[in-house]
Amino acid sequence: MSGPRPVVLSGPSGVGKSTLMKKLMKDYEGVFGFSVSHTTRNPRPGEEDGKDYHFTTREAMQEGMDNGEFIENAEFSGNMYGTSKAAIEDVQAKNLICILDVDIQGVKRIKETDLNPIYISIQPPSMEILETRLRDRQTETEESLQKRLEAARIDLELSKEPGLFDVVIINEDVERAYEELKEILNEEIKKVQEAKS
Repeated sequence: MSGPRPVVLSGPSGVGKSTLMKKLMKDYEGVFGFSVSHTTRNPRPGEEDGKDYHFTTREAMQEGMDNGEFIENAEFSGNMYGTSKAAIEDVQAKNLICILDVDIQGVKRIKETDLNPIYISIQPPSMEILETRLRDRQTETEESLQKRLEAARIDLELSKEPGLFDVVIINEDVERAYEELKEILNEEIKKVQEAKS
């Protein structure tokens, strides 16, 4: 695959990945692109097929997975989600840096492909701080909060595997974490900007 290297961002829920990605997209317009994931869940109000997700059936998705069309997939609360090679190639064909937001299992699966992305783990300063951030959102029931925290503990434990990530950013202060992220991606960002000028 030619074009700039994709970026794999991973980290537990509530760690601030979305905030960091939104900042990147805003500050570097026309540099980053998201690969549109496939899902078997139904569209939520306002979601567009092909923009928010590629909405599909379990059968079609299973067939695609069997044919090796997906670089990673997972199942959450009864629905399948996945990233297809074609979705990444669509972004790269526009000469954009493809951002993939995947869980730790996704990271391990992508390691088995020839994608060659930059692997970045975004982590909380501590589990206590992560819990406070998730509670402050006030979007969770106690039960779902505990599930997220348990998933985060496992995520952080697994992310210690040597060589899994190129870089680990501790998101204690969002501005500082953002500066670190920009620094890591600087070379790829320049490639895209130079190709455009």
